[in-house]
Amino acid sequence: MGKTDTFKLKDENGKPIYDNRGDSGANGMVAAAKFEATQIGIDIIKKGGNAVDAAVAVGFALGVCEPNASGIGGGGFMNIRMGKSGEIVFLDFREVAPKEARPSMWKINEEGKVANNEKSEGGKAVGVPGEVAGLVYACENYGTMSLEELVKPAIKLAEEGVDVSDALDDDIKTCSIKLEKFEEEGNAFTKYDYNKKHLKNPALANTLRKIAEEGQDGFYKGEIAEKLVNSVVKHGGKMKLSDLENYRVNKIEPVVGTYRGYTVISSPLPSSGGTHVLQILNILENFDMSSFEVNSVEYIHLMSEVFKMCFADRAKYMGDPTFVKVPVTGLTSKEYAKKLADKIELMSKSYEYDHPFDYEPKDTTHYSIADKEGNMVSVTKSISAFFGSGVIPEDTGIMLNCQMRCFSHIEGNANTVGPNKKPLSSMSPTIILKDNKPFAVVGSPGGNRIITAVAQVISKLIDHDMSIKDAINSPRITDESNEIVMYEGRISKEVIEALEIRGHKTQKFGDYDRKFGGVQGIRYMEDGIMEGAGDPRRDGVAIGY
Repeated sequence: MGKTDTFKLKDENGKPIYDNRGDSGANGMVAAAKFEATQIGIDIIKKGGNAVDAAVAVGFALGVCEPNASGIGGGGFMNIRMGKSGEIVFLDFREVAPKEARPSMWKINEEGKVANNEKSEGGKAVGVPGEVAGLVYACENYGTMSLEELVKPAIKLAEEGVDVSDALDDDIKTCSIKLEKFEEEGNAFTKYDYNKKHLKNPALANTLRKIAEEGQDGFYKGEIAEKLVNSVVKHGGKMKLSDLENYRVNKIEPVVGTYRGYTVISSPLPSSGGTHVLQILNILENFDMSSFEVNSVEYIHLMSEVFKMCFADRAKYMGDPTFVKVPVTGLTSKEYAKKLADKIELMSKSYEYDHPFDYEPKDTTHYSIADKEGNMVSVTKSISAFFGSGVIPEDTGIMLNCQMRCFSHIEGNANTVGPNKKPLSSMSPTIILKDNKPFAVVGSPGGNRIITAVAQVISKLIDHDMSIKDAINSPRITDESNEIVMYEGRISKEVIEALEIRGHKTQKFGDYDRKFGGVQGIRYMEDGIMEGAGDPRRDGVAIGY
């Protein structure tokens, strides 16, 4: 039990290590996308903090050691189950569009698309960040330690620097042009030394120190807020100080359903993720999944058809519920799932359904945390694209999101951009109970593929009684439209050929490909021991105590 700083992503020959991402523990478990953040989380539990304390500390730390995927310039969702009371809390701290946001803010080219990449880069791509508000809210209302204690490890990381993995190194290279395009003083990434593969971010350390001292106001008011707004405007955006000052965390009811007697608690709107995870599971419940060999022809054919049905509904109905009416009750009903299940010809051919739209962030992070008291926390957060909008306000170290790209620029769409509106999401931080007792905590990054990754892992845990490590490591597929079944290379050639005979178009990816998400998960065993695993498709690792 427990890991040390000897944890490695590669062996002495430079080959990736895939089987060292799991751990077990009786007192606490943290599964996150980076070793440094995972270690910080488990240290908080060792000091007497609860799972929420650890979640806050991990959240701030990930913004330092995985800055390509999330950070205090972004937002997300936190799903909490308090052990002693059984209270379920869902915190929505997703970014919102500035008050002046309109479809007309973007230039449209002759093809009817947003010109000059304005939706993804620069000031017009930036939504009002919610992460700081969300983490502070969780600390103040459900944690046991001070904010200063929980931010301190992230400050130290930013000051001393983190070793850069191959994945982060590649992302810095890939996004270098974007980062240089909007460069301001204090940008650590444009000064990054590719030979040393070590990254310090002193400007971010100073910002984190201000948050530790002043709380939420240290970010949403005063000097930091002014620099943020000035930078957004400088690079073409329309954000105002009032947009920051008026940001509020929403405490909302999660979507709750059942799967073969297990209670599944997941993300409500404005994330479509939880609704469609439940919809997928409801459809699968009409089939004897345990009778199918995982990743057999029948298994993948069924999964593909179910995924396509759900993405067709997602495109048709989903948007911010403040602005559009979404039939969540119908989409998650067992009766509707039965009607959809009856349409699937299990032993026959693939069918087409209405095509979904694709406005999704694909570059996100997830972490899962649990403790011996039964406190469970599932967090998915994002800056939308790798290195977000590319905008880092002067001397702040804050990588600003490009969440505005997740809106539609077409008037009248359910997901059309508008003042104070939240963009559609697929984030699906999920908690599972068995007989009202903790069973599992799961979630993933990956845009649309979050939904399919989470659903597959849940089915493998329940239908095939896999360990959390095996369920996460097992090869995945996805089919988010009618175009193609995307699959990992470990699935056999014979299975793929049989799928193609049934009418499926297919596309092969790597054996452990990060296109298929990065699930971080925890499972409670019957003896009370927690079993955790990080996803080897990214840099994930679990540490138990």
